Amino acid sequence: MLEPNGMEVTPLFSKIYGEGAPLIILHGLFGMGDNWVTHAKHWASLGWQVHAVDARNHGRSPHMAEHNYDLMAADLEAYLDQHNIENAVLLGHSMGGKTAMHFAVSRPARIRALIVVDIAPKAYPVHHQGYIDAMKSIDFSAVEKRSDAEAQLSHTVTNAGIRQFFLKSMYRTDKNSFAFRFNLDALESQIAFVGEPLEFGYYDQPTLFVAGGMSGYIEPADHGHIYDLFPQAEIKTIANAGHWVHAEARKAFSEMIEAFLGEL
Repeated sequence: MLEPNGMEVTPLFSKIYGEGAPLIILHGLFGMGDNWVTHAKHWASLGWQVHAVDARNHGRSPHMAEHNYDLMAADLEAYLDQHNIENAVLLGHSMGGKTAMHFAVSRPARIRALIVVDIAPKAYPVHHQGYIDAMKSIDFSAVEKRSDAEAQLSHTVTNAGIRQFFLKSMYRTDKNSFAFRFNLDALESQIAFVGEPLEFGYYDQPTLFVAGGMSGYIEPADHGHIYDLFPQAEIKTIANAGHWVHAEARKAFSEMIEAFLGEL
């Protein structure tokens, strides 16, 4: 699908929960919308229509050769148009948070409020190659069940939670073998784009940044740059959580989001 400017956009897969004002969730690198199903269903019960969206090259959305924030923002705009959403609350984690920030400053009229989870608008060095190598090393011909793949991953990925996060995206193909739903080759070739900074723009509407106190992704030195781009930002920290704040401190995170949404 081509936009008027000739940019190729990807029709995104999503699962939609509830009815009400739209709340769009954008997952992080190697994730998918299904990672957010517990939160999505809960917020839907509070009167929101929650869209758990799969980014290009992730989940059930199409695989594409290119992967960068200009394209992901264009994908999201096409998604809003497809679903007749004039504006929405946008929540993004990690890579999804960078997409959300990029979208907010480039298309502010489409965003009612912004929630960014454990990512700052600064540049991050590439630090995923070890995980990519570990996933590429899996011999799927020797995998008959999920635990077989986990056993292979355990040699190089020692954190059981991270292994489970990756394996959440493993599925059985039509050929009765296994594969990852994310496009690992494209993500590896485009991985430098994932850490790119946001260096332009301005979004002056309600904004919440949620940091994991143990992750190091948002540091006090980042606050000034955040306020420059998002002058209405609140920056809050959940002390006992790492980068996957929404999973590691589920209750505290949900309550923080609900308090913010309740003020809109």
